Amino acid sequence: MKTYAELNSAYESLIRRPNRLNQRFYNGIIDRWEYPVLTREHIPPFWMYDANPSTNPRMMQRLGVNAVFNSGALMLDGKFTLVARVEGNDRKSFFAVAQSDSGVDGFRFWDYPIRLPDTCPDETNVYDMRLTQHEDGWIYGIFCSESKDRTSRDLSAAVAAAGIVRTKDLKTWERLENLTTLNSPQQRNVVLHPEFVNGKYAFYTRPMDDFIDTGSGGGIGFGLCDDICHAVIDEEKMTSVRRYHTITEAKNGAGAVPIRTDRGWIHIAHGVRNTAAGLRYVIYAFATDLQDPSRVIAEPGGYLIAPLGRERPGDVSNVVFTNGAIKAEDGRIYIYYASADTRLHVASTDTERFVDYVFNTPEDAGRSADCVLQRCELIDRNLAYLNGKEG
Repeated sequence: MKTYAELNSAYESLIRRPNRLNQRFYNGIIDRWEYPVLTREHIPPFWMYDANPSTNPRMMQRLGVNAVFNSGALMLDGKFTLVARVEGNDRKSFFAVAQSDSGVDGFRFWDYPIRLPDTCPDETNVYDMRLTQHEDGWIYGIFCSESKDRTSRDLSAAVAAAGIVRTKDLKTWERLENLTTLNSPQQRNVVLHPEFVNGKYAFYTRPMDDFIDTGSGGGIGFGLCDDICHAVIDEEKMTSVRRYHTITEAKNGAGAVPIRTDRGWIHIAHGVRNTAAGLRYVIYAFATDLQDPSRVIAEPGGYLIAPLGRERPGDVSNVVFTNGAIKAEDGRIYIYYASADTRLHVASTDTERFVDYVFNTPEDAGRSADCVLQRCELIDRNLAYLNGKEG
């Protein structure tokens, strides 16, 4: 049996452990970091254990935590700030704030998780909050609000909606009405654009026919609304679309809030395809026009991040997913991504590298014959250059 002091000592050692670059990985685009930045071991022991030996003489967990993953991200008061999805042993998720000075290690949770206003009596679960520092002065959190589908006899049937909250400090939260999309029955993976577009609030949506399948949903949508407090979108224009035999074949969805660059808005999203082993989630990037954020202007082929090594096993294996990234003042970009719905990692790059990748990487050629031609052209150029250089 361990004492509370021993549990807390192990926790503090984990928080203080410095992270390091994964030297086994290189692609010139991103750097992967060796250790996850948030796991269930990063949860303070006083969230899980009754520390009083008179009421917990065997020092048992009373309220366990199963996983810490899918995190919104922003800079707040000079600190890298994450609003993570924490899933208890009871399967219910909630949000909690963790902060770090470096962005790659030392993340420490605030003393209490977030208590959102409880305004939706049918809401059973909340998760995957995207954080947007909007030009109107508010920080908005857009998250999945899940309720039981009472029209179905299937006990697992659910309804997904986009919940909206806002705050100035991540401590006091105001709950607004859920997003309404007139042409889409359900919504998940919704992101609020950080600037007004034509004087309106702009959302990236994921139209869905039901809780799991996108059905007729064609990809990542884009819609405008006048009033964020009563957000209604009557038209969703497709941006990054689903395509046969690509990484977005089964479904795709917006991830982090778009990052403004001189060339365009860079989006970090997730794509899903089906395999014999189940769904495989990867992370990809694309860019949209600065004046018209619904118009895709660059879409490099393939994925940016896929599950690698120890990232693959977990509660939902072969999955990476992001809903948060931070562009620091020095131009460094930190992408916070979860693996296997279990733990949270970080990958880093810089704005110049990321722009180079998004705008200079060839698009998916669409067919095997065209893809091999694309690769042969690269080989031709390289051999000509290398032979000339050697000569």
